[in-house]
Amino acid sequence: MKFRFLIENKTDNPGVVAEHGLSIYIETQGKKILFDAGATEMILLNAKTMGIDLGTIDFGVVSHGHYDHTGGFPLFHQINPGAPIYIHRNALRVSYGMEDGKIDKEPCSIAWNDEELKELSPALRFTDGRTDITENIVVTGTVPIPEGYVPTEQFWRVAEGCDAAEDVVESNGVKLVPDDMSHEQCLVIREPEGLYIFSGCSHRGVINALNAGKSMFPGERVAVLVAGMHLYSASDEDRARVVDEIAAENMDCVMPVHCTGIKAICDLKTRLGDNCIVATAGDEYLI
Repeated sequence: MKFRFLIENKTDNPGVVAEHGLSIYIETQGKKILFDAGATEMILLNAKTMGIDLGTIDFGVVSHGHYDHTGGFPLFHQINPGAPIYIHRNALRVSYGMEDGKIDKEPCSIAWNDEELKELSPALRFTDGRTDITENIVVTGTVPIPEGYVPTEQFWRVAEGCDAAEDVVESNGVKLVPDDMSHEQCLVIREPEGLYIFSGCSHRGVINALNAGKSMFPGERVAVLVAGMHLYSASDEDRARVVDEIAAENMDCVMPVHCTGIKAICDLKTRLGDNCIVATAGDEYLI
């Protein structure tokens, strides 16, 4: 398998631009895959610099319905209108983040306008549960969470027919209910050496994402985990627990990217050594 980071928060590669977002180009088993598409059309600039032809990609996968993972898909579709894009059926909801106990004024959801959505619609393949693209390439659908799980960050979505619900809040004149992030899904690829699991932000928990990936191919070991882990706001205790559980998997390689947070990246690198790779935009890996 070969994969290359088209978009990541950071870069040290000349000519490649970083932005807050994630996009990974994957080649494996005769397929070319676009996992997420960053926040803007920057994906095209980096693709040209890196010598990647977006028009040859077989299909795209949307990890979840946030702007920093989906902004490049309208341009990708213009270049490659025949490529299907696997996206969760709940990913098009309008949603908001929260900071310091206050709901953001601007949404963090997919930023496609009506015209872009209309153009994209023929390519969208809506998922819910497990979706088998090939025998060895699977999209998990909603990442399950155990009872009592508390995420590191709360998101809110526009209320739809929920006016009587107790958990409705109003912010800037908009009625909102908690977003359970049911639109978050992982890409899982089975290779001879084990499973490769790709998770965009792991808003439902990186260990839950890892377990969701493992459940697609029961009994198979995980070889590589590439994930935004959303641990920058986690407590020291929770961060240490996650690092312990990741280390216990004895994977060949762990790549904490995008929203993981510098403390968690440092903890993973200290714990795993060379088995933890800190990837940046423009990097290429042949594993």
